[in-house]
Amino acid sequence: MERFFRLKEHGTNVRTEIMAGLTTFMTMAYILAVNPIILTPAGLDWTAVFLATALAAGIFTIAMGLFINFPVALAPGMGLNAYFASVIIASAATDKPISPAMGLTAVFISGIIFIILTLTQIRQMLITAVPDSLKNAITVGIGLFITVIGLKTSGLMTIAVSSFNDIKAFEFTPVSGSETVIQLGSFQDGTVVLTVVAIFLIAILMVLRVPGAILFGILGTTVISILTGQVKVKDVFSGQTWVPDFSKMNFWHFDFAGVFEVGLVTVILTFTFVELFDTFGTLVGTATRAGYMKNPEEGKKRIGKAMFVDAIGVSGGAVLGTSTVTAFVESSAGVAQGGRTGLTAVTTGVCFLLAIFLSPIVALVPGSATAAALIIVGVLMMQSVKDIDFSDLVYAIPSFLTLALMPLTYNIANGISFGIVSYVVLATVANLTGKGKYKVHWLMWILAVLIIGRYVFMGGE
Repeated sequence: MERFFRLKEHGTNVRTEIMAGLTTFMTMAYILAVNPIILTPAGLDWTAVFLATALAAGIFTIAMGLFINFPVALAPGMGLNAYFASVIIASAATDKPISPAMGLTAVFISGIIFIILTLTQIRQMLITAVPDSLKNAITVGIGLFITVIGLKTSGLMTIAVSSFNDIKAFEFTPVSGSETVIQLGSFQDGTVVLTVVAIFLIAILMVLRVPGAILFGILGTTVISILTGQVKVKDVFSGQTWVPDFSKMNFWHFDFAGVFEVGLVTVILTFTFVELFDTFGTLVGTATRAGYMKNPEEGKKRIGKAMFVDAIGVSGGAVLGTSTVTAFVESSAGVAQGGRTGLTAVTTGVCFLLAIFLSPIVALVPGSATAAALIIVGVLMMQSVKDIDFSDLVYAIPSFLTLALMPLTYNIANGISFGIVSYVVLATVANLTGKGKYKVHWLMWILAVLIIGRYVFMGGE
């Protein structure tokens, strides 16, 4: 393991890497339950999606570890799975309904597009094209995004409006007399209380510099949830099956003719566009946190290879029967725990494969525990804010828009999109007026035009 993963070279050891891999798995294991819940209404079988989710996450995360030696885990992405389901469900009342097979075909095609973009080095050019301040803003933005995920899923943060459509020009319909859009959750809710306990437990362990603090915090919270009756072992075990039924899987469940018949080109482009920035942001953020970007050339090379595995994962996930597989922002939890090599990813991947047979045990970990871990990881990723050049507004404004819009719009791609467009505009204006000499890579121009076109013609969908 030492020679294969070059552990000493990266300042780590087997124990640290395994602990980091377990931590990453614990923080993203929720996808095993959430992905089937989201995709089932779209006409896919729960068991089929569960198995596809576990297999895709296991196979492609292990591939990332073995072939790239990178501590990043992959799994069906949140947001893209919801979009996948919504497109199919919304089409049911139209003259051209979209079947689950067509949806999976659209995902498969978007993966092929990614493979081409990666092989032609276009995706890798993003690393050189994007300014350093913007890269660090992406890291901070993802940290805030992760924090929002933790706050939202735990109930510590609630939205105090009847629907998101009520929020227009700062006008909204409050719920229960509320005068704010975002509220603190109720401490009469056991889940909220348990999340707060978990945050303090993990934080105290980290302050005491206990190795594996995040993982032990998650495990400790799980024990507390069982002892307090919030998680009932008997109920969890009775609702799970130990023997997987692979016969239910939607393997190679495609309909290419149907895709072009109903006109899913826009859907394919949406999958491609959103995944492009989501993956870029996640890989750069994780690589920065892991220290790979201290050597720009090594970091660029490593991320470029990781993008290829990610691209294969998109199409591979569709073959197995699930929505877009992507690099998970929760990988930062393992990196924060000390994970620096592919052994972290391999450990996470093996856990996903074992989860196929041990789903009742995985189901015992409460959402409060993983939510607390994500909030703490957000704190760690905020450290990159010190490397953003806020003294220069050409960098400061795009960086701020990037890190602010990611959590506030609940979308990584939105933050990166506004950051890129604003940097191109401000840098160009400064160059033309003689107020500075800023480098604007030609790829940034192309991206800016594509981004503007996306929001103008596709409404940002």
